[in-house]
Parts: sequence; C-alpha cells; structure tokens
Amino acid sequence: MDFEKLRATMVEKQLKERDIADFRVLDVMGRVPRHEFVPPEIRHLAYRDGALPIGHNQTISQPYVVALMLQALHLSGHEIVLEIGTGSGYQTALLCEMAAHVYSLERNNDLAEHAAARLAQLGYENVEIYVGDGSQGLADMSPYDAIIVSASVPSVPGPLRAQLRQNGRLIIPVGTRNQQHLEIVRRDYDRWDTERLIPVRFVPLIGRYGFDE
Repeated sequence: MDFEKLRATMVEKQLKERDIADFRVLDVMGRVPRHEFVPPEIRHLAYRDGALPIGHNQTISQPYVVALMLQALHLSGHEIVLEIGTGSGYQTALLCEMAAHVYSLERNNDLAEHAAARLAQLGYENVEIYVGDGSQGLADMSPYDAIIVSASVPSVPGPLRAQLRQNGRLIIPVGTRNQQHLEIVRRDYDRWDTERLIPVRFVPLIGRYGFDE
C-alpha cells in the first residue's frame, strides 16, 4: 500500500478540511508513519478516520482527535511534556517531534515495552517511558510545560494539576465512562482556567484518581 499517499490524504481531508491549522501539527502528522503503530493485521486501516484497537482493550485515537489535542497545547519545540497513556506509541512519536523531551506513563507493561521498542527502532531518543498509575502523574520529573491525557477521567486529577508548570497546559477527556468532553486546563499560579472543547469517547483511565477497574 502507498502509505505516504494515504498519510497525505489523511492530513488534507481529515485535518485541514476541519479546524486543524497549526502548521507544526500538520507537518508532523504528515511525516510520522501511523501504520507502524497499529497491529499488522489492520495496518491497511491505519489512516482511516477513526480509532483502532491495539490490544489489551486499548485503542489508538482517531487522527483528528490526536491533532486537535496537540494543537490545543501550542507546542513550540522547547517544552517538557508528560503523556498519560503511551498506548502503541504513535502520539508519543508525534510529541517527540514537537517537544524537547517527553515522559510517557503507561499502565500496561506489555504496551509500554512494545512502544519503547518501536520508538527506539524509529530513532526517537528524547523520550522516557514508565509503567504506573497515570492518574497520579509522574511527580519526580515535574513540573511540566504540557500534559496530555489519552484516557478519560471523572474529574481532572489533582496530581496532574499540581505537576503543571506556571502557564502550563493540560488537555484531558473528562466525563463518564461512555461520554466525555475534551478539556484544556491552563495554570495561572494557583488558578486553573478550564475550556471545554469537543465531545469525545476515550477508554477510561484506571487508577487512584481515575475510574475503578
């Protein structure tokens, strides 16, 4: 299959024709090979307009949603980013291209190991992957300029708010297990301003400040 052509069509039809205008987001999503981050048996579906299963009851998010979340963070290339939910490593790769360093936290050890191997194979070095409870963040490496969460929570976890740097941005799906909205949270000293974006449906974030297993 001509994955390069499919990727270019994805950018033109799924991103540009909607509301994705950040040239850095469009550029990186036009370069990073999404098909390398999905199971071989569904690789032909890698650039379709939808989420795909990656095993362990987890998914790789719809390209448009990934692009919207990245655009909302307004990354310039100098940031230290925390990613909650490594998954297959696709969004991690995009973040590696757009930020200075990425810390990624994944609950499932098998997914974390496979993502780490795939990212290393593709040459990404500015990333560290940890296994743990994403709802508690990664305090030892904080504060972060940006935090991106790829699983839903009933409310924004306090530890993630606390690990944001002054003027930092956090994007996260908030709601019930079956229906959420993306929220962008900006820190202004001890105040957090929240803006609601689009309705979404993510897998639940299991953990102390997330959903019960």
